[in-house]
Amino acid sequence: MQVSDKLIKPLTEAKYLNADNVSRYRCIMRIFFEHYEKLKYWLYQEEVYEEMIKDPFFADYRPEQCQQDLTMLTEWKNLNTIQDTKKVASIEEFKNKKYRYQMTEYSVEIERLVLRLENLFIEGASLEPTLLERIRRGIERFPEMVERDKNEVYTWWTDLNNDFVRLNQNYQDYIRDLNSVRAEEMMHTKQFLVFKDRLIEYLRSFIKGLQRNVGVIEESLCMQKEEMKNQVFEKVVDYELSIPRMDVEVSKEMIWQKVKGRYQSIYDWFVGNEGQENEAGKLFDATNDIIRRITRYAAQLSEKNALGANRKEEYRKVAELFLQCQNMEEAHKMSAMVFGMECPQHIAGDLVRETDSMNIGVYEEQPMEISLKPRIRTYREKSRRSAIRESAEQKQETRRKMLEKQREEMEKLQALEVNGRIHFGELPVLEPRIREILLKWLSDAMESADFSARTDDGRRYILDRSRADETCVVHCLDGNFTMPDLSIVFQEEP
Repeated sequence: MQVSDKLIKPLTEAKYLNADNVSRYRCIMRIFFEHYEKLKYWLYQEEVYEEMIKDPFFADYRPEQCQQDLTMLTEWKNLNTIQDTKKVASIEEFKNKKYRYQMTEYSVEIERLVLRLENLFIEGASLEPTLLERIRRGIERFPEMVERDKNEVYTWWTDLNNDFVRLNQNYQDYIRDLNSVRAEEMMHTKQFLVFKDRLIEYLRSFIKGLQRNVGVIEESLCMQKEEMKNQVFEKVVDYELSIPRMDVEVSKEMIWQKVKGRYQSIYDWFVGNEGQENEAGKLFDATNDIIRRITRYAAQLSEKNALGANRKEEYRKVAELFLQCQNMEEAHKMSAMVFGMECPQHIAGDLVRETDSMNIGVYEEQPMEISLKPRIRTYREKSRRSAIRESAEQKQETRRKMLEKQREEMEKLQALEVNGRIHFGELPVLEPRIREILLKWLSDAMESADFSARTDDGRRYILDRSRADETCVVHCLDGNFTMPDLSIVFQEEP
């Protein structure tokens, strides 16, 4: 942040939004704004007064009040005023000044903001995969802009920035809405089950767009040369400087910093900075987390409904049957049928009897338990709630063992390092776990554009591919495998 006079001065143009007669001030400013949108910039006091009294709310509004309101808005710099001298026929008419009023630039932007706030819940936000495709196509055209005219370059640059701003704002607003208290409460209602599938499909289509485009955009940004970017930026800056501006002085350095900052924002969003996760990855994780949460809530709602609905109907039916009984004897018979063994079921199975004697009755033998499960594909075991157990000591012991195991693995890996380099062609016989770690480092570096990556403890390394045309054999306890003769070169000390 850079402190300037504009930043610390009071914004008097916003006073009309919270003044004593705010209802009159806001309606007058809305009249000016609606005429501004129709390209009618100047209004007389009489025109404003006629617009105000058209609404029954201002039936008692007087011209003197209109004059006072316009004067206050002029003092607060919401309106510019100029004396109209075209129809003056005498000195007396000139003394009785007749003014025309026009909205200031600040007031126009304030009214636009107020309109957006009024329609905030109507417009809403969305996730648009098409924006990612537009950004990808725009970034892929970056090398073409070196040969293009500065007018075409500026148009391309403006479209790219507008798409990026829309993507950034829309995804933040949409994710914020899905994580709001109102959305959380709605996910616990039965109505949520109606559009749950549509919401999940909508989020998954956006994730597919992320997977298709983010990797391509990241690769395109990483492959761009600094000289090419500077040539494109020079054309954008030249066009900005060629725009005539009134009462505003801009320098080339100021515009250059703005253009570079916008490009850096796009770069950090898709690529990341200094090994940190990029914003696209965070959006991918947030969207997946929302899908998991929606699925969990839907499963809980379905299970809750399944637990109570059928049992409630059964109890009501049993109560109706008992009410229909004429006397106590009939109620006893009904009880024997409902709660007794009126309709027994015989289950055949591999029963192991303790004796083969035919004189032994059923109740004299040990009972046998058989678990019955429904024969439907969608059946799953119901989750049972259990109390949370205190396992701090067990966690500490597990953590200690994991740290000890990691320390032993790092010591073994450091033993393989010779002069800051691990050469695959000169490795001794490896354990399977050490081989997995080395191959993971190799895979991480291969996925990077500059063949560099970081280990789990933060050490940066690059992949030496100077002898990649040759092959070597890596010996392991569980076998041998042939691979290109590569080396891992560390850039930092352990």
